Amino acid sequence: MGHASKIEWTHHTFNPWWGCTKVSAACKHCYAQAFDRRTGGAHWGAKAPRRFFTDRHWSEPLRWHQAAKRRGERQRVFCASMADVFEPRAELNAARERLWDLVEQTPNLDWLLLTKRPAAIASLAPWSDSWPDNVWLGVTVESDKWYSRIDRLLRYPARVRFLSCEPLLSDLDLSHYLPELDWVIAGGESGPKARPTQPEWVRSLRDQCADANISFHFKQWGHWAPDPSGDLIALGKKRAGRLLDSRTWDAVPHYIG
Repeated sequence: MGHASKIEWTHHTFNPWWGCTKVSAACKHCYAQAFDRRTGGAHWGAKAPRRFFTDRHWSEPLRWHQAAKRRGERQRVFCASMADVFEPRAELNAARERLWDLVEQTPNLDWLLLTKRPAAIASLAPWSDSWPDNVWLGVTVESDKWYSRIDRLLRYPARVRFLSCEPLLSDLDLSHYLPELDWVIAGGESGPKARPTQPEWVRSLRDQCADANISFHFKQWGHWAPDPSGDLIALGKKRAGRLLDSRTWDAVPHYIG
């Protein structure tokens, strides 16, 4: 749904629909699918229906925009936490077109469009070589198998281009790409079946971003976190927290309007 978000790197989340199909290792223990199941849904998979919403739901970003405009500020909207806006399914096209219109109607909201399907951007996004200033375009890169997603991302001149390296499943060398990126988000996987994220992988991303003067955000350790000796222990998301070397890392690109 649309609401003030508990996700550390955004103000709001907005979902034009619920549901998706798993496409890579990052999807194995999908939190969104688990939440959908807990609420009685069955919207995951190639043959499953997607869940759509009412006009009241679609009006929420308009209210966020007006509130941000009155305060003279910008707010970030993660779209979509329960879907992938570039999932190429024909029955999603009407909602997707409505989303593009909504983005253009809300210039005080920065829309974070994160996808695992950058190959579909060209055919589904309406902006081609001229993207709205309030679109931040990102791809998930959970392991070194998916550098190709970055190559595709960099074809599009979005004002902010970012990576979500969550769940981080391998060491990443982003040095080739960072000069053309604006933001890197990293995090470990949550849940009792979570795969551990090694601290040295996170530190490496932080240091690469520092060297390239790129904003770095560490979202969470997830289920596993290092103890004082450096060994990984299963603590659960809340106890594991999000401290890296005794501090939080919350950098976000600065919007210059």
